Amino acid sequence: MEITRHFTATTFVVHQNKTLLLLHKRSGRWLPPGGHIDRDELPEEAAVREVKEETGLDVTLLESDAPLHFGDDAARRLIRPFHIILENINPYHQHIDFIYYATASTDVLLPGAGETRQLRWLTEGELEELDLYENVKICAREALRLLSV
Repeated sequence: MEITRHFTATTFVVHQNKTLLLLHKRSGRWLPPGGHIDRDELPEEAAVREVKEETGLDVTLLESDAPLHFGDDAARRLIRPFHIILENINPYHQHIDFIYYATASTDVLLPGAGETRQLRWLTEGELEELDLYENVKICAREALRLLSV
């Protein structure tokens, strides 16, 4: 059978030395905010949009590159994700996931209608207590290392 692949964007959000995970409604696993990239949407736009929809937070994406200006409007640099990973969702479906790290100025959560209400801000130690996918645990730790104060 043919494997389908979709592009997705995921954001590990950090605020006051904690990272945010939510209990995904379909998988029943703790995951960072994220979802499918819409048609004609840039990955960085999807990353910010998904966080807003799922948590109510406005975030600032961490940029890993120095600013680069081309001097005209013919091209511009996008915010580069920290990782691009291939995730096996089921035997016939995969996600090509753009992984971003971001900060939020508040920890007040206001998930949109229809979104999970089970969200948790977690310290690095608390991450160890959850049954997480290994890639989630590794990226969450890296986000905390890069963005904790």
